[in-house]
Amino acid sequence: MAKATLADLVAFQTVAAHRSFRQAADALGQSRSALSHAMRGLEAQLGARLLNRTTRSVAPTELGQRLLERLLLQQVVPRFLAAHPDVELDLVADGRLVDVVEQGFDAGIRLGESLPQDMVGVPIGGPLRFIAVASPGYLADRAPPALPEDLRQHRCIRQRLPSGKRYRWEFMQHGQEVAVDVPCALTLDNVPLMVEAALRGLGIAYVPETAAQAELDAGRLVRVLDDWCPPVPGLFLYFPANRHMPAPLRAFVDLLGAAQPGPA
Repeated sequence: MAKATLADLVAFQTVAAHRSFRQAADALGQSRSALSHAMRGLEAQLGARLLNRTTRSVAPTELGQRLLERLLLQQVVPRFLAAHPDVELDLVADGRLVDVVEQGFDAGIRLGESLPQDMVGVPIGGPLRFIAVASPGYLADRAPPALPEDLRQHRCIRQRLPSGKRYRWEFMQHGQEVAVDVPCALTLDNVPLMVEAALRGLGIAYVPETAAQAELDAGRLVRVLDDWCPPVPGLFLYFPANRHMPAPLRAFVDLLGAAQPGPA
């Protein structure tokens, strides 16, 4: 089981703060290559791009910024560890939909749409949006899909979930939900690699908007079926509703709630 350690999260925070792998590596006392490798490993474990990299700079993606501001790093984890030094906080990153009770965990984190009915959910950040993207080169000699069913006439880049199944693409418009088992040109188990494959013109990819935002802003990718891709409930911390809540979990939930931004 892959683990996103506190050291990985602190390293991410350091890179984001310095906006430089070199300066962050110096601050952490490690090599730039080792730090870069650790950040790519963290992104692979979480299935999303956290940092936009160029030859001159590095900056958090929208999802990375949300992680910094709302989830764990700057507020909840440091405050929790400072307030409860006798409690061991074990954070595990695993893409499978596991039974947290069966696996011996106090709580888990999932997208709101996949929360078990017997669980209590506490929102972490705002909604997320999954979008279909392709390169202008791929679309140069093809008509972009107008409806989800049109994807059957295209090459698509599929995602293999940790369970081994390939993810079906889900769309919605005006209350109409459509799930398409799209034809596959390439299957990958890593979101950044899916974005890279779309950049190279290998097909249409269906990814979190934050993972493709930098390439969209630069015009290297374009959205397709954009009006079929509404936001969905974001991440939730969840725990059993029908069992006694351990005191450390109650303290963590309280801190998490306090870290959420209030209404504008």
